[in-house]
Amino acid sequence: MSVTKTEGRGPPVKGIELYSGTYFGACLLGGVIACGPTHTAVTPLDLVKCRRQVDPKIYSSNLSAWRSIYAKEGLRGVFFGWGPTLVGYSFQGAGKYGFYESFKYLYGEKLFPNMNKTVVYLGASASAEFLADLALCPFEAIKVRMQTTLPPFAGSLREGWGKIVEKEGIAGLYKGLYPLWGRQIPYTMVKFATFETTVAYIYKTLGKPKETYSKLQQTGVSFLGGYIAGIGCAVISHPADVMVSKLNSDRQAGESAGKAMSRIYGNIGFRGLWNGLPVRIFMIGTLTAFQWLIYDSFKVYLGLPTTGGH
Repeated sequence: MSVTKTEGRGPPVKGIELYSGTYFGACLLGGVIACGPTHTAVTPLDLVKCRRQVDPKIYSSNLSAWRSIYAKEGLRGVFFGWGPTLVGYSFQGAGKYGFYESFKYLYGEKLFPNMNKTVVYLGASASAEFLADLALCPFEAIKVRMQTTLPPFAGSLREGWGKIVEKEGIAGLYKGLYPLWGRQIPYTMVKFATFETTVAYIYKTLGKPKETYSKLQQTGVSFLGGYIAGIGCAVISHPADVMVSKLNSDRQAGESAGKAMSRIYGNIGFRGLWNGLPVRIFMIGTLTAFQWLIYDSFKVYLGLPTTGGH
């Protein structure tokens, strides 16, 4: 069992050596555990959000939507699209958290040790999400098509993958990549930078070093910081989220992304870019809080320090 000391960031940590390959692998696995199950758990919210983004008049409210779906399709209908959600966001979570920790160390400790911390957080999170979305994009495309077409475009991940590839090739799975980057990169930059800043502020306000608090208290701070960060994430990325839903459901064959977005914006206007925002604030705030709670709890389980507040 190795013992290492963080570079000027607190006492020695027993167990996995910080900034080793095993450490970054553990962060990658923590991202899978934090993101895949949590995104899957909120599939009912995501389903209704996506359908209302594409057609604001389809349901009068979220409750009426769930009642209608459950009456016709049962619980399976309420969780429709869970397959591509679980797989896609597990891959994305691995990249989001694993690459973030890697880039944060690379930028903050190796390349730019005197750089402002917030700039490091923003750069590391943007770099991580750029790569993570390459894994997420095919599954997001299938999920959105399944959830926003009635009758459904496909009944399962496997069927959806086969239909898109047969008709449009592999490129069809990536036709929403640019707007996905437009949604996810700002989202993740806010998520990580706001979280790190909020957690540091909480410990500063409490007036004692992070290490003096129990692990339970530290993960509680992670949950609170995650919820605050999630609200900001939801607002800043929502217009792009609406556009992703529209593009995956309404982009015409051979139409460029720019032309499609111009046409869609012409149809829905600025106000239409904010359809479903209250639902998404609740969904993303809760989601982000639990992701940070799970991720940092996993790190604590492995004997690693929680994120932020150093």
